[in-house]
Order: sequence, then C-alpha cells, then structure tokens
Amino acid sequence: MQTQSIQTQEKMKTVKAAWDKAPAGAKKDKSLKHYQAAEKAHKDKNDKETNRELDEATKALV
Repeated sequence: MQTQSIQTQEKMKTVKAAWDKAPAGAKKDKSLKHYQAAEKAHKDKNDKETNRELDEATKALV
C-alpha cells in the first residue's frame, strides 16, 4: 500500500504541474475542482478516489 501512496503523491505533483501551466478558463476551473477533491481524498487516505479525481482533473484540461 505504501508504494501506491507514493505513486499517488507523484501523480498529484504531475497533475498540479500540468494545471499550473494551463491557460486560465473554464477547463482550468473544472480541473481545479477535481484536483481539490483529489486533495481531500488523499488526506482521507483514499488512493482509489484520489486517482479517479486526478484522472478527471487531467481530462478536464484537454
């Protein structure tokens, strides 16, 4: 489980970096909501939900 958590932390960093580089607008706003939900899930130690929200945050930026 420790490995999964480390992978999730790395994924959070990657998604946050992509979000930081994204231009302002509706896509970035939608992505932020998913990223914030991922942060909450991560705080609750729910890797499955964290990863789902990170995937949604990434999709929102496309």
